Amino acid sequence: MTTWNPNFSHGEYWSRIARTRAEMELRGIDLLIISDPSNMAWISGYDGWSFYVHQAVLLGAEGEPVWWGRGMDMAGALRTVFMDETDSVIGYDDSYVQNPQKHPMEALAALILDRGWSEARIGVEMDNYYYSAAAHATLTAHLHAARMIDATGLVNWQRAIKSEAELEYIRRAARIVEHMHAVILECAEPGMRKNDLVAEIFRAGIAGADGHWGDYPSIVPMAPSGLDATAPHLTWDDRSLRRGESNFFEIAGAHRRYHCPQSRTLFFGEPPEHYRRAEEAVLVASEAAMEQAAPGNRCEDVANAFNATLNRFGFEKDSRCGYSIGLSYPPDWGERTMSFRRGDMTELKPGMVFHLMPALWLEDGGLEITEPILITETGAERLCGTPSGIFVKD
Repeated sequence: MTTWNPNFSHGEYWSRIARTRAEMELRGIDLLIISDPSNMAWISGYDGWSFYVHQAVLLGAEGEPVWWGRGMDMAGALRTVFMDETDSVIGYDDSYVQNPQKHPMEALAALILDRGWSEARIGVEMDNYYYSAAAHATLTAHLHAARMIDATGLVNWQRAIKSEAELEYIRRAARIVEHMHAVILECAEPGMRKNDLVAEIFRAGIAGADGHWGDYPSIVPMAPSGLDATAPHLTWDDRSLRRGESNFFEIAGAHRRYHCPQSRTLFFGEPPEHYRRAEEAVLVASEAAMEQAAPGNRCEDVANAFNATLNRFGFEKDSRCGYSIGLSYPPDWGERTMSFRRGDMTELKPGMVFHLMPALWLEDGGLEITEPILITETGAERLCGTPSGIFVKD
C-alpha cells in the first residue's frame, strides 16, 4: 500500500466497516459486493475515475476489504485505499473490458470461489447505477450454490451520520460554493455567453477557497435561463444572458469527494412581481422547514412544515424539498437515502447533512434558493453564508 494522502485514519475506516458488518449480520449476508463508487470510497478509500468499467469492493465477515477492478487501475487503488495486505487489491485482465465475448463478472465469480465464498449469502447493490443486469446475470450464472440478496442502500445508510472529519470536508466544500456564487454575481452581465459564465464557475470551483482545493462535482452546473429555467435539469449553451429573464444556478462545491450544493437565482433588473411573491413564499417556507429540522423529528415533519407554509402563499411543490448529501461520484451528489417528503419517517439525528431544496418552477422561469444544512444537537445549522433571496444586478 502506497497511499500518500489518506482522507481518513485507519481507525475511521475500521469503524465504518464494523457498522457495515453489523448490518450485514442483521440481514444474513456473508459477503457484500459493493459496486457503488461512493460506497467503495467510503469503505476502502478508493478514489479514481474508473467507474465506467466494472469494479467493486468485497467485504466479508472478517479481515480487510478487497478492492477488485481493472488491472490497470490497481496502481490507483494502491495509491488510495487504506488496506495494508498485498492480496487486498486484485485486478482482472484487460481482455474482459467491453468485450461482448466475456464479462468481468466471470473474473469476480472466480475470485469469490477462490476465497471460499462459493456457498455464501451474497449481498449485491441491485438498484444502483453501476451494477448492470448483465453483471448480475453473469455473476449468478457462475455462482450456482450462492444465494444472492438485494443489499441496495445497505452501505448508503451507514453513511448517514457524518464524522467530524467528514464534516470538515463538507465545510470546506461550503466555502467553495460560496466563492462560486460570488463569482457568478461578479462576472455575470447581460450579453455574456452562458458557456463563458459556466467556465468561470468551473474555474472557481476547482481553484477552491480558503486554501483548500476544489474537487470535480458529481453533477455539472445546472444553469438554465428564461423558459429553459422552467425545467429543473437543463445545463447551458452559448446563448447570451438577457435582462428580464430568470437565471438559476444549481451548483456544488466539492472537496475530497464531499459535496456542498447550493442554488441561487439571478435577475438583471428588478424581478417581476410574481417572482417576488414566490421568493417570499420560498423564504418563509424554508424558515418553517428549518424549525422542524431538529433531532428527534422526522424527515416528513420538515416537508410538511415547508409545504403547508408554501400552500398558504398560494404555491405548490409536488417534489421532495430536500435530500441527504455527503460523499459522492457522478451522476448524483445525493446519498440516495433520506428525503424531505411526506411519508419519510426517518428520524433526524445530529451529524446528518441535507440539501434543503425548495425550488419552484414557474410558467416563465425558475426560482431556486436552496441551503445545505447540518442537523445539530439543538436544531439545524446553515452551512453557507451566501446571501439569501434573489440575486439582482442592474
